[in-house]
Amino acid sequence: MTGLPFINVANGCATGGSALQCAVSAIESGEHEVGLVLGFDKHARGAFDEQPKDWGLPEWYGEAGFMLTTQYFAMKIQRYMALHGISRRALALVAEKAFQNGALAAHAWRKHPMTAETILGSEMVSDPLTRYMFCSPSEGGAALVVASERKVRELGARAIEVKAVSVRSRVPGSFEVFSPSLAATGGPSATRLAATAAYERAGIGPDEVDVAQIQDTESGAEVMHMAENGFCEDGEQERLILDGATRLGGSMPINTDGGCLACGEPIGASGLRQVYENVTQLRGLAGARQVPSPRVAYSQVYGAPGVAAVSILSV
Repeated sequence: MTGLPFINVANGCATGGSALQCAVSAIESGEHEVGLVLGFDKHARGAFDEQPKDWGLPEWYGEAGFMLTTQYFAMKIQRYMALHGISRRALALVAEKAFQNGALAAHAWRKHPMTAETILGSEMVSDPLTRYMFCSPSEGGAALVVASERKVRELGARAIEVKAVSVRSRVPGSFEVFSPSLAATGGPSATRLAATAAYERAGIGPDEVDVAQIQDTESGAEVMHMAENGFCEDGEQERLILDGATRLGGSMPINTDGGCLACGEPIGASGLRQVYENVTQLRGLAGARQVPSPRVAYSQVYGAPGVAAVSILSV
C-alpha cells in the first residue's frame, strides 16, 4: 500500500509485452521516471479451452475444435506445412533445440535434453504435434525495471536500451486465434504488423538482430513466427532449422533459454521472461547458452484473440 499508481493488464499471451509498452510509454511521456513491470500466472492443468460465447463466437467454432489450443495450433501448422513444405522432422528439431537450451537455463523447468526421434515418437496430441512439441501452461513470474535515461545516469545503472515496443491486433481475414473466418487472400498477421512497427521505430531491419526470443507455444508456432517476424521467407524455415541456424552456435539463435517449450507459459510472465533472457544475453551473463557479442535483441509474443507484442533492445 504505497499510493503509487498500479495498472492491471490482461491481454492474452501478449500480456507481458503489453504491460512493458504501458511502462515504456509512461516514462517516454515524462509522467514517470521509473517503472516496475511484473507478470505472473498460475494455470490449471491441461490445455486452454475457452467457451465460444465468452469471445462472441458461434458454437460451431468450438464444436469444430478451434477453441481448444492444442487443436487450433495443430490445424494452423498443418495448413502451413502443406503450403510451404515444412516437415515433421523440422517440428521435432525445434523442440530438440528448446530442451537443449533449457538444460542450460536455471529458470527453465524442462532441463533434460531430448532427441528429435524421441519427440517424434511421443504420443500424438493433435496431428502433427506430439506431446513434447507443446509447452505446458504453468506457473511463474518475471519482473523488469524500466527507467528514463536521466534516472539511469543518476543511479549509475548498467542499462539496456529499449529501442522499440509495439503491440498490434489481428485484422479481418487473417488466420489467428479466435478469428472465425479466413479470407482467400488472408491479411497481415498481428505479429507481422507488430514487427513492422517495431523495426520502423527502432530504425533497424531483421538482418541486424543478433538474438531473438519468439512465441513457441508449440513447435509450429516458432516455425511460422520466424517468417512473420521477418527472419526468413515462408518455407525457408525447413532449411534453416535442419542446418542448425537457429541453435546457439548458428547464424540466427532463437529462444536461447528454451522458450515456452522449456520454460512453460504462465501467460502473464512469458513475454517478460523473453525480455529478461535478452537482457541477460546483451549483458553477456548467459553462461553456457551465451550468444557471442550480441548487440541487438528481439522478442515477440502472440496469443488470443490474435494479439502480438514485439520489443527490440540494444546495448
